[in-house]
Amino acid sequence: MSDLAARLSAIDSQIADAARIAGRDAADITRIVVTKFHPASLVRELHALGVRDVGENRQQELEAKRGELDSPEGERELDGLRWHFIGQAQTNKAASIRRSADAVHSVDRIKLADALHRAAGNTDEVEPSVLDVLVQVNLTDDDGRGGVAPEGALHLAEHILALPSLRLRGVMGVAPLDEAPASAFARLRGIADTITALDPSATWISAGMTGDFVEAIAAGATHLRIGSAITGPRPDRG
Repeated sequence: MSDLAARLSAIDSQIADAARIAGRDAADITRIVVTKFHPASLVRELHALGVRDVGENRQQELEAKRGELDSPEGERELDGLRWHFIGQAQTNKAASIRRSADAVHSVDRIKLADALHRAAGNTDEVEPSVLDVLVQVNLTDDDGRGGVAPEGALHLAEHILALPSLRLRGVMGVAPLDEAPASAFARLRGIADTITALDPSATWISAGMTGDFVEAIAAGATHLRIGSAITGPRPDRG
């Protein structure tokens, strides 16, 4: 077994254990492997190991890896692979993000939602596909951090529901460094429940990284974003 396969297996075992303790089915939890700063070749290796969901924080890196791994005709070389954009998004990059991502976890303002929606008209597709998006909620007291304030999440969700080229999937959050993850994720779960009441199909809760995915699973997370615990140390960018 390669080191990559061993790390992937170890994390999956931990996810299964945490799900069992929480009384959940691990099959209901999607493990997104974050490949930030790693080459596109690693994505190909992960796909060969059965990974079907990968995440990127930076628009340029997402676009470059998709460009390298897809055929010149735009066909996917890696069947079933889904690309999740999980970083902060600039509105002027919305068209690129829309072309490259299957799901955007970091929609935190109306202006960005509108830009992603407008970008649907900038494709060559006769019938542009619908883009999966999540409302990112700021779980900190720092207004400068990414995410909509908790009290604004429902309004943003309502706005997204009015944009036909976007499909509201749920919420995303990052636990603060100065708070126990369990309490932060409990707040996120409460916000998720209000949005699910608005749209019963918006059931995704994107929460939990290497250091806190156990607490996220206990709080009901459906999508985990795990990087170096699986991919190994990031390459020296020099």
